Amino acid sequence: MASMERKHEICTPFIPRRSALTKTSAEIVSEARQSLRVQSTQRPFTPRDGHRQLFGKSSVRADRGSRPPSAFSLHTQNFDAPDSRPGSGTRLSPLDHKPKFPVPCDAEDAFKAFPKPPADPLEVKKGLAGARVRLLRAGSLTTLPPVEGHTDATERVNPDPGQKQLSAKRLPATDHTKVHGGPCKPGPHRAASERRIKQPGVDSGLRPADCTTGRRTELGDGDDTTSKEEDAESLMWNNKIGPLLQELETVAAGSSEASVDRLCDLCDGLRGTLAEADMLGRRCKRRSGILRALFHLIDLNSAQLNLHIAKLCLALCVSGNNLLNICKLIFQISRSESNDILFQNNSIIDSLLGVLSNEDVSTSGEALLYCVGTLKFLSGNSAILRLLLDKNCVGVAQKLIQRLHTVEETHFTMAGHILVQLTATLRNLADHPDSRPLFVSFSVLSQLCLVLRHHRKDQDICTNISRIYSKLSSYSECRLALAQTPDCYRLFLELLSKHHQKQDLVVRLLFTLGNLTAKGEEARQELYQCKGCMDTLLRLYDSYQRRETGVPSSSKPPVNTQEDDDVLVKLVRVLANMCIHPAVGPALASNTTFIQLLMETLELRSVQESEELLVNVAATINNLSFYQEESSAIRHSRLTISNLMLKLVLSYSMDAMLEATRVYGNLSQSKDVRDFIIQNKVHQFVVTLLDSKSTEMCFSACGVLTNLALDPPNRVSLSLEAAAAKLVDCLRDLGPGDWQLAGQVCQALWNLIGGGSEKLLDTQETESLLEVLITYSDEEEALKWIENADMRAYHKECWELEFLPVAQKLMKTLQPPDLIE
Repeated sequence: MASMERKHEICTPFIPRRSALTKTSAEIVSEARQSLRVQSTQRPFTPRDGHRQLFGKSSVRADRGSRPPSAFSLHTQNFDAPDSRPGSGTRLSPLDHKPKFPVPCDAEDAFKAFPKPPADPLEVKKGLAGARVRLLRAGSLTTLPPVEGHTDATERVNPDPGQKQLSAKRLPATDHTKVHGGPCKPGPHRAASERRIKQPGVDSGLRPADCTTGRRTELGDGDDTTSKEEDAESLMWNNKIGPLLQELETVAAGSSEASVDRLCDLCDGLRGTLAEADMLGRRCKRRSGILRALFHLIDLNSAQLNLHIAKLCLALCVSGNNLLNICKLIFQISRSESNDILFQNNSIIDSLLGVLSNEDVSTSGEALLYCVGTLKFLSGNSAILRLLLDKNCVGVAQKLIQRLHTVEETHFTMAGHILVQLTATLRNLADHPDSRPLFVSFSVLSQLCLVLRHHRKDQDICTNISRIYSKLSSYSECRLALAQTPDCYRLFLELLSKHHQKQDLVVRLLFTLGNLTAKGEEARQELYQCKGCMDTLLRLYDSYQRRETGVPSSSKPPVNTQEDDDVLVKLVRVLANMCIHPAVGPALASNTTFIQLLMETLELRSVQESEELLVNVAATINNLSFYQEESSAIRHSRLTISNLMLKLVLSYSMDAMLEATRVYGNLSQSKDVRDFIIQNKVHQFVVTLLDSKSTEMCFSACGVLTNLALDPPNRVSLSLEAAAAKLVDCLRDLGPGDWQLAGQVCQALWNLIGGGSEKLLDTQETESLLEVLITYSDEEEALKWIENADMRAYHKECWELEFLPVAQKLMKTLQPPDLIE
């Protein structure tokens, strides 16, 4: 009876243990090492687009005629000078000449100089303003020169329609002279209007001093504050702003290289002056004159100057066509990488982020598009990338995404164009380590899931977001945030099914799923329980395994691209990680279609061309072989799989050898597999692996030898290969650094000598083994080289759990009877 009990003890095969009891850290590591393994792989590589375009060559929008262009021409005449005025609705060609309408200063009524004035004074005012709007719109910057002797229409047209009507109602109905100031005195000397700055095509907006005073007296009756503000603005204009505009014109006329720097300084000086006087935005009544002067400079075609002009125009809150053209102008400059340095030395990025924060897609959709396109280009520069993070670009992007969620159907297409640029920008930002906390704190990852739901048909948007996820899901805090997003797994499966032929999208979604299932048990089960999960994944598997050549024949393997193999690598990794869950693993092991696809991959692919794929397939089979239920398809196909593993064992790849050896370690629990190993001389190769000095390789080899030594005939075959001597050397060399390996070596030796029933070790080998066992069984001697307290505790657990019990049993068997107490 005792001999039977000992025989049963001797013949314990190499079977990984799984206990429902609370495990020590050593037990957890031991299980992970001996059985199920999480698979890792490299993140898909995204090549950099060599040309800066709104939509790259791979974009599905590449053939759409309606998509916004990346290249265009901008000139002065493209801008609308009277930016603060409503458009006439009709765009006329610029005038070839500049007609001049002189108005005599001694006229009783300035309006009499114009033909056929309306009888009603309200109609007079309204009609004149309307005419000016149409002329200025039509002629753009080649507009009428300043009209002498009457008030500039710019002041009479208020940007706010409500305020315009109110001003008109307050005008006296009978006295035109008071409205426009007192009558000008006849004579050769004109009023103070002569002192104003006159620029060709630029209306400075200055008025005669006496006319201005009369107007304020009439309209500002009882409003001293308004009069003081107008006086202050006129003073600022005459003393500072006007001279700056005149100098801008003078320097621009010089058109020398040195003048560009001077013009940039003047633009900055003008902006500072306006800011000091609180006249930025739309608060300056002569704002349109400033804009016209700035627009004239654009034809100088200087990127440096145009950025300064754009910054000032955005500070003046241009809108409509001018806002669009300014954003186009900045976009055009950003298309050249050589101009990146200009953005680093200019606060224009703050202005762009301001546009993104304040403009709405319904009114400024195209301007937002070019604005975000600029940030996409700039975020490819590492130095500017850092600036964007410091300026809260992630937070601004998150707010814009929220606004784009609510766009009306009529603006949905433009919202999609903007999101292509925005997600590409976020993709670049995700490269920087400091961006990860921002993506989490601003809930950008969950917001992007909403974008995927709304734009699931848009391959460009889906691909960009998949790139963001593939980058960030490699980090624990981002992975957790994504895993907590409701229904993200179902959404990913829907996208995989819908866009199954778009390789770059599929491979990144699979990589993200592989990252999510690598660490969390909940993720493995939640993904598996999604409706249609395995159907979707296995259809992808079958599709990419047979791409380009159809179903392969036995004589002609398929010619697959590296990209197709990459999809299969990521897909198999997801399935391998799912196998780890105790409820999912048995179901997958019983899935005949799945197992058949794995074996087909092993049969059709070569290690030379598809090394990583075959390694992942072998690792998946190893995980599945842990489950030994009767329904397991792995169990029923174990001999076929053992035969397919031969190409991996005999390959040049150490990773392939390792995974194949692990598979043999699990499958060799069955006697027919052990017989197959001996018959095909695989045991010779396994013994040779003990010389590798790799702890993982030796551990797997010892597992196979432990199972092979269960059968007495196999012990003789192993002894002929000097397996015992190699095991002793492995224990001596690697044991103190890896007590799990040391314990497995002792288990293999125990089975090899038949628990003492067979004498397969000579005297020298026995003495050498006893010496090592005695030394390593002493705790102080075994752990003396470990100084770190935490590591010492861990190694002690492994030493006590994995090594000491079997070592003591082995020593008791090897020692002479007279030395046994």
